[in-house]
Amino acid sequence: MISARPLRIGITCYPSVGGSGVLASALGHELAQRGHEVHFISYGRPFRMQDNAPRVHFHPVVINDYGLFKYPDYTLPLSVKMAEVSRDCGLDVLHVHYAVPHATAAMLARTMLPPKLRPRVVTTLHGTDTTLLGRDTGYQPAIRHALTCSDAVTAVSHWLAAETRRLIEFHQPIEVIHNFFSPRKPKRTRAEVRGELGLKDEVLVLHLSNLRPVKRIDLLLDAAARIRPRESFKLVILAGDDFTPFVSHVRRLGIEDRVLVREKVQDIEDYLQAADLGLFTSESESFCLSILEAMCFGCPSVSTRVGGIPEVIESEKSGVLVPPGDADALARAVEALIANPRRRAVLGRAAQKRARALFSADEIVPRYEELYRRVR
Repeated sequence: MISARPLRIGITCYPSVGGSGVLASALGHELAQRGHEVHFISYGRPFRMQDNAPRVHFHPVVINDYGLFKYPDYTLPLSVKMAEVSRDCGLDVLHVHYAVPHATAAMLARTMLPPKLRPRVVTTLHGTDTTLLGRDTGYQPAIRHALTCSDAVTAVSHWLAAETRRLIEFHQPIEVIHNFFSPRKPKRTRAEVRGELGLKDEVLVLHLSNLRPVKRIDLLLDAAARIRPRESFKLVILAGDDFTPFVSHVRRLGIEDRVLVREKVQDIEDYLQAADLGLFTSESESFCLSILEAMCFGCPSVSTRVGGIPEVIESEKSGVLVPPGDADALARAVEALIANPRRRAVLGRAAQKRARALFSADEIVPRYEELYRRVR
């Protein structure tokens, strides 16, 4: 019989802005609200980690830049901190997001502990550890080994699970547990946010991302420059990183008056509830949490049809999908929805309904709880 007692769970993720860190932070807080004890272990506080939340703890990993090494090492001090927290806090599970270096560090941490103190390891794949590093012969064997040694492996989409099997030749079970989003109540009204942005009758087209190359910000801007009439919209970019490298591109396209940028926004709900339409131009995505975030506020998206995105959006039902790399197709799809607010509203309602039915915390978090108890 599986014990129903609260669990002690360690979570390691990249603390920077990105879907994996956001998901891991949200999962930790949801687990704590359900009575579990959660310990974040990372070199920095995860993005959107709440301060002073009950049963949530943060253990920083100190990285020393010794002259002995050409590059500072993170895996070894992370493994030592994982072992220390596992021993001192009696962790039942280490839930690591990304195979490299987090799962490899967890495996090393377990060997530092006596058998009775070794936590189980659950590894969640979010994308680049498969799609990027999984193609690199310098990393692939380590990734395969880390997954093989994990007590359970999950992926955020069926597409990513299939890619992992294909690229890494990993043939053990991979449980697909999609991402979720639990929106907080906006701090400002829709009218206040639109006023801050200087919007009147324009459609607010929203993009949220960490601006990495795979997000194709160049394509996003090219598509925006093709939208007609140009006075019908403004593109608001919530940038998880410095937008400066793209400023010259905006100028070349002559769309300075159409593009507004806000960097490292914590209160994304303020902007989500003010948005009319999402626009996402990635060349690869395992899930695209930003699309789900918009869906939760009844905001449909136009997106490239790549990776796991078709598992999130049903094209022409809860959003619109177009071929990857096609700026003109993106622009035409956005134009059509700008011109048809009724159609936009129908898609938005369907998107919100789908988000609540399939990708809510109430649907997803219990699946992780069940998995933790199963591997224990």
